[in-house]
Amino acid sequence: MKTPGSVVFQNVKKSFGSFTAIHDLSITIEPGTLVTLLGPSGCGKTTTLRMLAGLEHPSAGRILIGGKDVTMLPANERDVSMVFQSYALFPHMTALQNVAYGLGSSGVKPNEARERAEEGLALVGLAGMGDRIPAELSGGQQQRVAVARALVLEPQVLLLDEPLSNLDARLRRRVRTEIRDLQQRLGFTAVYVTHDQDEALAVSDRIIVMKDGRVEQEGAPRTLYEAPASSFIADFMGEANVMSCDVIGIEGDDALIRLGALTQRVPRRDVAQPGEARLAVRPNAIILEPADDAPFGGVITHAAYLGGHVEYEVETSGGSLFVVDPAVDRMLPASTPVSVAFRSRGIAIITR
Repeated sequence: MKTPGSVVFQNVKKSFGSFTAIHDLSITIEPGTLVTLLGPSGCGKTTTLRMLAGLEHPSAGRILIGGKDVTMLPANERDVSMVFQSYALFPHMTALQNVAYGLGSSGVKPNEARERAEEGLALVGLAGMGDRIPAELSGGQQQRVAVARALVLEPQVLLLDEPLSNLDARLRRRVRTEIRDLQQRLGFTAVYVTHDQDEALAVSDRIIVMKDGRVEQEGAPRTLYEAPASSFIADFMGEANVMSCDVIGIEGDDALIRLGALTQRVPRRDVAQPGEARLAVRPNAIILEPADDAPFGGVITHAAYLGGHVEYEVETSGGSLFVVDPAVDRMLPASTPVSVAFRSRGIAIITR
C-alpha cells in the first residue's frame, strides 16, 4: 500500500436546483484513520462521499486529497477506490478476474495484474478461492472480493458506501470486524458511510454525524455516545431518555442536578452556571427498585422479557422513561411503584 492520504473539505456546498443538500461543510480526515459519516436517510452523507469520489462536484468550496485540490477532477483522476453497497462484481468473472479488472484497466500487464490480484485475495482471507464466480461465494465473501478489488489499486483513500447493508445481522458483525482489522493492519485511510449506529461505533476512529446537510457533532465513538451535544445525537447514537432537570451547583468538573427530590452528580461539560438544563440518560443507566415512596419515582406501565434483559416503560413526574435492566431473575410486573436512580455512566447534560 502507498502512503495513506488525508481528506479535507473546505466550506463545501452542494445544491441540486433550489435544494441545498450540503451546507458549508468543513471537515478534516487524518491519514491512516477510518472515519464514518453517519446519519439518517437524506442527511447528506452519501452526497458527501460521492463528491469525494468525483461522482458529484461541489457547488462551492474545495476538496483536497493528500493535499492536492481535486475539487473539479473527474473520478478516474482521483487517487481513491470505492466499495459500493451492491459490491458491483461482474457475475460472469471469477473472483480473481474481478479483483484484477481495475488493474488491467489501469494499464498493468496481465501477469502483474494476476499476481497482485492473488495477493489482494489473500489479504482479505480468500486465498485459493480466485476461480469461483460471485454466485459461488457467500455474501460476506463477495463483500471481501469488492474490498480486495479496491485495495489492489493502492488508493490514498478507500471509500465504503453502506458496505454491509446486504448482509444479515450476524454476518454484518463478523465482516465489520474484518474490515476494521484490515484497516488497522494496513493503515489505509478509509471513509465509511452507514446509517447503522452500532456499525459506526464498532469500526470507527472518528464519527461524523450529519443532519440536514450539516455536521451535528463529530468525535470519537465513546465521546458521541457518552457525551452527546444535542437531543438528536443522544437519541440517534443509541436510545436515550431526554429529561428536564435543574442544575443546582457546580463542583469542579461536576454539576449537581436535581430531579424531583433526587440529587445526582454528573460531568459538568459546558454548563457554566446553575439553571434549567436537559439531561440524556441511557436506558441501561437507570436503576429501578420497588418502592412506594422515593426521592424520584414512578410506576411501571409495561414490562417485557427479552432473554438477556428486561425492558420497562416507567411513568414518572419527569415523563415516560425507557429502561433496560439485565436483572432478568427479578422481573417487576406492570403497576409496580418504583424508585428511579442513575448509574454514574450513561448520563450526560446536553449542551445544545
